[in-house]
Amino acid sequence: MTSTSDRRLLLVHAHPDDESINNGATMARYAAEGAHVTLVTCTLGEGGEVIPAGLAHLTADRDDTLGAHRIGELTEAMAALGVTDVRFLGGPGRYRDSGMMGVPDNDAPGCFWRADVDEAAGRLVAVVREVRPQVLVTYDERGGYGHPDHIQAHRVATRAVELAADPAYRPGLGPAWRIAKVYWNRVPRSVITRGLAETAEKAPFPGVAEPADVPGVVDDGVVTTALDGSAYADRKAAAMAAHATQITVAPGGGFFALSNHLGQPLLTTEYYQLVSGRAGPRLPEDDLFAGLDLTAAPGGAATSEERAR
Repeated sequence: MTSTSDRRLLLVHAHPDDESINNGATMARYAAEGAHVTLVTCTLGEGGEVIPAGLAHLTADRDDTLGAHRIGELTEAMAALGVTDVRFLGGPGRYRDSGMMGVPDNDAPGCFWRADVDEAAGRLVAVVREVRPQVLVTYDERGGYGHPDHIQAHRVATRAVELAADPAYRPGLGPAWRIAKVYWNRVPRSVITRGLAETAEKAPFPGVAEPADVPGVVDDGVVTTALDGSAYADRKAAAMAAHATQITVAPGGGFFALSNHLGQPLLTTEYYQLVSGRAGPRLPEDDLFAGLDLTAAPGGAATSEERAR
């Protein structure tokens, strides 16, 4: 069903928990402000490690029920963020977690890494034409840190943006829709360097991550947009804690660790690089919708500069 909200944000992620780590404060802020927030997750994260010893039986080499469990974790996380439009690409389990680069799961039938990009993008086009988002958020061409599913999510999202705007492509999926702005998740190097130093001083973890362990770290000048979500820090921390098989959130919510038990700062200002579309009138932007005409006709949102021409 097409949203009636004047602001519509689509996020494309690889596994449950990626959305809360990268965009939890952003999602909570826009949901609270009345924007329509749609999350599309491409796999169930079946290949993930499990932190709590009592749930170790869920892993792929034992019961292989981690994917089903992570659906529940994602549901709880999205409730914490106030996001109600949550989907799996092609339906739950259509694409399987491919594992880290270089493992045998990369070649498993049905894994996302081996999916035909145009076929998977077509499934995302159906969502784009239904929801008609003005803004899309996903990863860069490396998937932030080189995970096959993150790279594939980038490829699929990028192709879907192109196909959704083409009136000749599968008109049965609905009228063409042009997404006005596309962003990649980013973390400024100066921000993560300071955050990791604070983590080393204060966080209750046996070690601390390095900047290279954090997806999407770039030189500060690459970042175009900084979204202040500090008012939603508690919601982001709660969403991350809901992904209990994957994340340990420190008491107080300021820090977290993944299965490597290396501490990281829990960032509540979230950062982006605008890679398609025109930026708002001031840089860095403080709003993903900056510069858009939110009353644009169904061809897609127009920027203020485009309206002036």
